[in-house]
Amino acid sequence: MSAESTPEPGIPGGTGPTGPRNRGKGRRRKARARRRGLMIAAWTAAGVVVLGGTGLGYVYFKLNGNLKSVDIDQALGTDRPTKADNGSENILVLGSDTRSGSNKKLGGGADDGSARSDTAMIVHVYKGHKRASVVSVPRDTLINRPACTDPKGVTHDAARDVMFNSAYSTGGAACAVKTVESLTGVRMDHYLEVDFSGFQKLVDQLGGVRITTTKNIDDPDSHLRLKAGTHTLDGRQALGLVRTRHGVGDGSDLGRIQLQQAFVKALIEQVEHVGLLGNPKKLLDLADTATKTVTTDSHLGSVNSLMSFADGLKGIGASGMTMVTMPVQYDPANPNRVLIEQSKARLVWNALKTDTAIPKAATTGTATGEAAGVVAAS
Repeated sequence: MSAESTPEPGIPGGTGPTGPRNRGKGRRRKARARRRGLMIAAWTAAGVVVLGGTGLGYVYFKLNGNLKSVDIDQALGTDRPTKADNGSENILVLGSDTRSGSNKKLGGGADDGSARSDTAMIVHVYKGHKRASVVSVPRDTLINRPACTDPKGVTHDAARDVMFNSAYSTGGAACAVKTVESLTGVRMDHYLEVDFSGFQKLVDQLGGVRITTTKNIDDPDSHLRLKAGTHTLDGRQALGLVRTRHGVGDGSDLGRIQLQQAFVKALIEQVEHVGLLGNPKKLLDLADTATKTVTTDSHLGSVNSLMSFADGLKGIGASGMTMVTMPVQYDPANPNRVLIEQSKARLVWNALKTDTAIPKAATTGTATGEAAGVVAAS
C-alpha cells in the first residue's frame, strides 16, 4: 500500500490505499450526501445543525462553553505570509502530546507538565472545497526554529537544528504556526489542536474504527498488539495505532505517519457511515466531547464559526483526500532524525500556494518509512 497518491484537485476518483471502491453510482451519491467534513470539526457541526433546530438554546451555550481558542493573529502580528486569494484554505492540525492530567496514563510518560506536538498535519483545502491535500510533518525533523514568544510572554531566541515538535513545547500553538509558516512560506488560515484523552473518547463514542492490518503489530511503547486481520479498534487501541512506531516497519516516525494517514481516512469513512443524523443523542455526545477535545484559533473559537467552517468542508470525503509526507531524508549523523529535502519540499509548498496538485516528483525518492504495507483499505 502506498499512502502517497496525488490525484488532480477537482477530479473525482483519486487513487491510493483507501481510494474509491467499486460501488454503484447510487451508493457513491449517498455516501457523498452523508459526508460532514473532515476530522473533529465535522462532529461538532453535525451536532449543532441537527440539535439547533429543536430550539434547545442550552445546547449552543453548553458547546460554546467547551471550546478553547488561541489568538494566533495577535500573537504573530503582521510579519507572516500573505493570505491566498484563490479560494483555498490551509489548516495546521496538531495532536498534543501532553503528559499531565488524564493524558499521563495514555502517553505513558512522566508527568513533567510539558506538551509536544506528537502529530502535525498541514491540511490544504482546494478551491471549491471538494478535495484536500494533507501534508504530514515528521516530529523528528531537524529545523531552524524562529524566535517565539510563549503564552506567558517569555521570548525564546531562534534555534538551529532542533526537532520540529520542540516549537510547540517551546512556545505553544503560536510558535508551532510561526515555525510551519517559516518552513513553508504558506499562510496557515486556521489552527486545530486535538487532545489525546478526548481523541480516545471520541473513537469510543463512534463505536470504534474499522482497520485491516496486513502484518502483526506489537509495540510495547504504545501498548498496541494486533494480529494481522480486520479489527474494529476502540479508543485506546486507536490511540495506540497512531502512536505506534517501534512495532512496525523501520521503527521510525515516518512509519508512524503512514499509520496515522491510513487511520485518518478510516476515521472519516466511519463518520460517513455511522448514521449520526438519525441519532440526536449520539450527535450531542460527540459534539460535547469534540468541543472539549479541540483547541482552535480565535476565528473558529465559537460553535457558530466552527459549524460554518465544517459545513464548508462537507464535500470532502476519504476518497477526496491526498495524503503525503513532507519530503525528508534520514540524517546521516543520526538515523533517528530526518532532514528536509529542500528542493522537493519547495514543490509541495508551491503546490499549496498555487492551489494545484502536489506533483509525484515531490515525494519520489524520499525517505517514507516502511510501514506503508501494514494497514490496508478495509
